[in-house]
Amino acid sequence: MMYTSIHHLQAEMQARLCDRPDLAQTFAHCFPNTLETTVRLLDDGTSFVFTGDIPAMWLRDSSAQVSPYLPLAANDAGLRRLISGLIERQARYLLIDPYANAFNAEPDGSGHSGDRPRKGAWVWERKFELDSLCYPVSLLYRYWQTTNDETIFTTAVRKMLHVVVQVMRTEQRHLEESSYTFERPDPLLPSDTLVNSGRGTPVTYTGMVWSGFRPSDDACTYGYLIPANMFAVVVLGQLTEMARAVLGDAALAESAAALRDEIEQGIQTYGVIQHPAYGQIYAYETDGFGHHLLMDDANVPSLLSIPYLGYRSADDPLYRRTRQFILSADNPYYFSGRHAAGVGSPHTPGGLIWPIALSMQGLTSTEPDERHRLLATLTATTAGTHYMHESFHPDYPTHFTRPWFAWANSLFAEFVLATQGSFAQIGLKTSG
Repeated sequence: MMYTSIHHLQAEMQARLCDRPDLAQTFAHCFPNTLETTVRLLDDGTSFVFTGDIPAMWLRDSSAQVSPYLPLAANDAGLRRLISGLIERQARYLLIDPYANAFNAEPDGSGHSGDRPRKGAWVWERKFELDSLCYPVSLLYRYWQTTNDETIFTTAVRKMLHVVVQVMRTEQRHLEESSYTFERPDPLLPSDTLVNSGRGTPVTYTGMVWSGFRPSDDACTYGYLIPANMFAVVVLGQLTEMARAVLGDAALAESAAALRDEIEQGIQTYGVIQHPAYGQIYAYETDGFGHHLLMDDANVPSLLSIPYLGYRSADDPLYRRTRQFILSADNPYYFSGRHAAGVGSPHTPGGLIWPIALSMQGLTSTEPDERHRLLATLTATTAGTHYMHESFHPDYPTHFTRPWFAWANSLFAEFVLATQGSFAQIGLKTSG
């Protein structure tokens, strides 16, 4: 399928970046990567967007992969077909299993086969990650805001919105009301399974929503993942608006708004700690019993991504203090070397930095010099491939993981576009 606006934008950006040929070339590789390598437009009108070198579709990754294309969708029929089809498929998947994080294109049973309880044939992996409920709602809202296309609110999409609220409500009281468990016998890493017979570490009610796993697919140490709950606050506000403005569903709007307020109260009550060096900052995880995990992970939602998610502004004092902690050696997953410094993840041991985190640092920066430096770092650490990778060693960038990771490519492209101003300022001529 032709995506007219993509070709226009690529040409415009090549001209704008002519004085930075490495950046221009890397953008030219990364920006269309999702469209060129990970999209399947299916006969039923839906779209299957897989993650790259893994043939499954993550609800999180697929949403993030198409994010830089959203501003162009209003005037590009091909992109509207792709994104609306993805939203519909995400809704159908969530109705099949709202606790799964990744799905198959067909009900062929592909994926992790030994997990307990046994997963369904459509499911690749059944790790419950709160952000997997949030990303489809966010994508739906942004698509609707961009295109004003109310045909996107199909029966499946409407049901999905109800299911999202219902599951979040249940997982506010995970140990008391939820039947969800997850165990992976003989996992390669301890973080691939949940302790306590698959229930996770104990938590108490806080108003926040429990999550078994982080957006890295690693198990939470404590069940309330603060950045995922921040994302939930944002998307529940979006859901409330859609329920009122489009669906005419006052009950759904009221339920989502009340849930949003409860989660927000929980974050502010249980998710803020007094750090001896930085003052009040956000914790990464908590259990409601007084335990906190102080760190940040490269995967989004993260604490670094708070302004990107729309939870707080980049100049919010609490965020600024938290950011200072994240981008320091006090964050156990902040690494530095001869060629780079940035946030990594326990998902990739060995002090590796993630390009996703470098792009997110740039997207949330208020300093032009910092953004310029990060763009230079990202383009200089591709090991000559001109693509982003999952992670790389800050001393030896030729040592990297996952050469085909579309989410990282899309987020880098989004960062480059953000440094060049809005799409309107770029002056695109698109046709639908």
